[in-house]
Amino acid sequence: MEISDIWAVIPAYNEEKNIASIIKKTKAYIGNVIVVDDGSKDKTKEAAEKTGAIVLRHIVNLGKGSTLKTGCDFAAKKGAKFMVVLDADAQHSPSDIPRFIEKLKKYDIVFSYRRISAKMPMVLRFGNWFISNVAGLLYGVRLSDTQCGYRAFSREAYMKIRWNATDYSMESEMISRAGKQKLKYVQIPIRTIYSDRYKGTTIIDGIKIVSNMVWWRLFNSR
Repeated sequence: MEISDIWAVIPAYNEEKNIASIIKKTKAYIGNVIVVDDGSKDKTKEAAEKTGAIVLRHIVNLGKGSTLKTGCDFAAKKGAKFMVVLDADAQHSPSDIPRFIEKLKKYDIVFSYRRISAKMPMVLRFGNWFISNVAGLLYGVRLSDTQCGYRAFSREAYMKIRWNATDYSMESEMISRAGKQKLKYVQIPIRTIYSDRYKGTTIIDGIKIVSNMVWWRLFNSR
């Protein structure tokens, strides 16, 4: 596996304070870094461009699912054989990237899970537990943290799990497709930093995610 075969994709929305640092740290392990600015109202795009990363931009905010797909599609077209996707808000440590890369030698897709801590919002803890159980029941994919967005997969796996969801449901849709396609997967623990500004899956998002998972199981043959 050559380092040029691996691309990082970072979806970003109003992350001008964090994006440059995340890109620089990611470049310590991966040469090709794509940032997709999802219609930010601040200077996320400009900050990312100064680092030399490839920067794509949505004119309007389309949601995390659409943003990540834009980046992964671009990477696939440019010849990426493997992709590592991580968030731009500094919750994911790029220092974990080598561990993802090592697992990609044996697995189609590498999920990660956040260790339970007092700093993890209670709604997030309960939501992860519930959604994880639903995913296991419906798709046979047993994960400790279905909503953690720090993941890696081969190009071939991406073409099989390529999602339709535009929002945070994409993380669960990815799991549903991985289960249906019988992809070989593994999960690894990661370090996570929780900032005062909570971003992520809300209760409403959780209800929608579970509803979608049931729908995909019953009516989506892929």
